[in-house]
Order: sequence, then structure tokens, then C-alpha cells
Amino acid sequence: MTETKQLTFETLKSDVNDGSIDTVLVCLVDMQGRLMGKRFHAQSFVESAYQETHCCTYLLATDLEMETPDGYASTSWEAGYGDYVMKPDLSTLRYVPWLEGTAMVLCDVIDHSTHKPVPHSPREMLKGQIAKLASLGYTAYMATELEFFLFKESFEELANSNYKQMTPIGAYNEDYHIFQTTKEEGVMRPLRNHLYEMGIPVEGSKGEAEAGQEELNIKYDEALACADHHTIAKHATKEIAWQQGHAVTFLPKWDHTRIGSSSHVHQSLWKDGNSVFFDEKCELGKSEIMDSYIAGLIAYAMDYTYFMAPYVNSYKRFAKGSFAPTKIVWSVDNRTAAFRLCGAGSSAIRVECRVPGSDMNPYLAQSAMLAAGIKGIEEKMKLPPEFTGNVYKDSEAESIPGNLYKAIETLRASNMLKEAFGEEVVKHYVRCGEVEIEEFEKVVTDWEVKRGFERV
Repeated sequence: MTETKQLTFETLKSDVNDGSIDTVLVCLVDMQGRLMGKRFHAQSFVESAYQETHCCTYLLATDLEMETPDGYASTSWEAGYGDYVMKPDLSTLRYVPWLEGTAMVLCDVIDHSTHKPVPHSPREMLKGQIAKLASLGYTAYMATELEFFLFKESFEELANSNYKQMTPIGAYNEDYHIFQTTKEEGVMRPLRNHLYEMGIPVEGSKGEAEAGQEELNIKYDEALACADHHTIAKHATKEIAWQQGHAVTFLPKWDHTRIGSSSHVHQSLWKDGNSVFFDEKCELGKSEIMDSYIAGLIAYAMDYTYFMAPYVNSYKRFAKGSFAPTKIVWSVDNRTAAFRLCGAGSSAIRVECRVPGSDMNPYLAQSAMLAAGIKGIEEKMKLPPEFTGNVYKDSEAESIPGNLYKAIETLRASNMLKEAFGEEVVKHYVRCGEVEIEEFEKVVTDWEVKRGFERV
């Protein structure tokens, strides 16, 4: 394995001068969690673009198809779709080992007129909650799990078949299965090694509970770094699979007969190098601060579900007996609960939120959970009793919103999130969800045709 090499701006300039780097990817993170931006000739980047470049405002007011839907206050045809400033965060400079002669950098998004950060930029939303947490004296550490499916076919082959002939690269459930995942090492080995080489602390990968389903695990880090790692790793997975002639999907539920893909988020708060979630004198080793934090997560879970599950398809994953949660409860080391307490009795104690799907934008999901947890701490919320047993069988616990319609309405009504992000930011993401529903409602699905073509 190639040794990790830290890329500083001074090192980059040296690499550009000796010709080893000729291209720099200058990227922002859009609302859907994708990398958008420009490819710079490296010499141009180190001479001037390292300070700033520009992009169209529609990049933070579009959908998966890159359309220009109306209804956004931030930008529109009437406003002329002007520019944002993309300001490279040079601390995020990295080599891109799977692309020859290439480096990359993530950008903050700045309003061209006010010269202030764009409030609905996902990275800015997370930075805002991190700053608020810091004012309370805490640092959030998080880790995400990336689940996805690998297919025998390429992206182009699947698109040309209209996604009718999709063959998972594996043949059977490969959860923890070494032999079965060996067959997928053509993609997974370079993925692990390239990410590690670029400074992303990959721990490993494993088979998940379906044919062709993999999970990538990255070591916990401070919240912003965690979101950066997740986003780059997701992007890398697609590019490296494509290079090997395979398609990959982070769609939470690509087939109703298959297990869905999640992206669980582990979280804890620290101060002065110690976990403030751990208190050896308390039951299970969880502190009062941890109790209040989890209580906030639970109390406001419906408010922020949209940021965990942002698409129509996201809600197909929440099903009994699927390891995806359906009820808003917490439990100790119980994979049927929405919130799972892990590492009980140790300094590694943390809470795992099992609601997010593989389609989540990690900046939005993490910022929303931090906002809820901070509120819980500020209000010294009391944690409800632990749920024990099979949560799927409980008929009294509050359910996770069952579809995107309900999630948008709870987001629209959330005073907590309006206080955390600003009312205009909440309206912006409500509109994003509405656009997804409007596009879905225009389409005649295969299910409708198969069910009613002859029988109606």
C-alpha cells in the first residue's frame, strides 16, 4: 500500500513545477451531496484559482437531473442565475490516486454580493452547528457507514437497458462473507487503498446482508472531516467502479425484494480529549449530557427526517425485519431501534442513528442531528426509558415518517430547525423536497402499468 502523503499548498506548487500534478479538481458539495465544480490546469490553480473561482447559483437550487426548478428564493430565472464564489479550503487539498496527475480541493460557497457564506450551502450548515457546539465547549466526533450495491454491468449498460437487466456482482447474501467478497476485490481493494493513500482513514470493508452489497467503514473524526471523508469516498466508489467496468448504486432501495442500503451515523461529544458522553459512575457509562443529547435526537427526529431520507425512494427502505428502523426509540446494542447505544460502559460509548439511508447528504444529516442534540443539551431534556426487545413489534412507539410528503411537512413546521439554520434555509430545503415530489408525480411507474394495463 502506498504511504499516505499530506498535500499542502506548498507541496502542490512543487508537484506542479515538476509536472507530477497537472490537474486540480475544485469542488463544492451540492444539496444532493455530490461533488460539483471545475477541472483547473494545475498551474492556473496555484497562480490564482487557489484564492477563488466562480460557479452558477443554480448549483444549490437544482435536482438530481440538474434542472432549474422554480420556487427558490435564493436564485431563479427572474434573478438571472448569477454567480457564487467558490473559495477553496486549502486544508482539504488531496491527491486523487485513481486519476493520473490529479489533486482535488473542497470549497466553501460565498455570496458574490454580500461576501458572506451562503447559508443553505451544506458545508456551511454543518460548520454553523459545529461552531455552536464549540461555544458550549464541545467537539463532535462522527463516523458514517457507506452501504452500496455493486453490479456486473457498467453504468452505460444499465442505462441502455433502462435499468431492466441489473445483476448484482454477487450471487447470495454476503454479510461478513470473505469468499463472496473476494469476488468483489477488483473494485474494493483499489477503493480502500486509494482512499487511504489520499489521507482518508479507511478501516476496512465488509459484505452486507444482500448479494452484491458492500459496506465501507472509515474511522471516526471531527464532524466536518467526517462529512468530507464520506462525500469523497462516495464519489471515489462511483469512479473506481466505473473504471473497472461496473456500476454501483447508493439508491436505498433499488429492488423491493432486496434489503436496502443505509448510512448509519455514529456520534459522540468530546472536551479536552475526553468523551463527555462517558461517565463511569452512571448506568451503562452514559453521562447526563449524553442522555440529554439522545433525548434531543429523539424529540426532534421527525423534524429532521427529511435530511436523513431526502427522496421518494428513501422511504421504501423502512420495513420490518430489514434492519432498517421503523420506530423512534433508543435501545442498547439493538439493531431494530432507530437510535442504538454502542460501547456501553466504555470511553467508546456513542449513539448510532440508524435512520439515514445511503442517499443522505452527510453535511445535512450531521448538521440536523447536531442541532437536535444541542437543543436537548440546552433544555436538559430527560431521556425516555430504554426500549428492549423487538421494536418492530411495538405498536405504541412513534413511527418514522412513512413517506417524503410527511417528512417535508414536519420539516416545514420545525421551529427547532428554523432556529438552528434560519427560516429561509428551512424553506429552501422544503422547496427541494417539493421539487422531488412534483417530478415523481409526473411519472407513470412500471408498477402502475403492470398492475392495471389489462385489469382496469
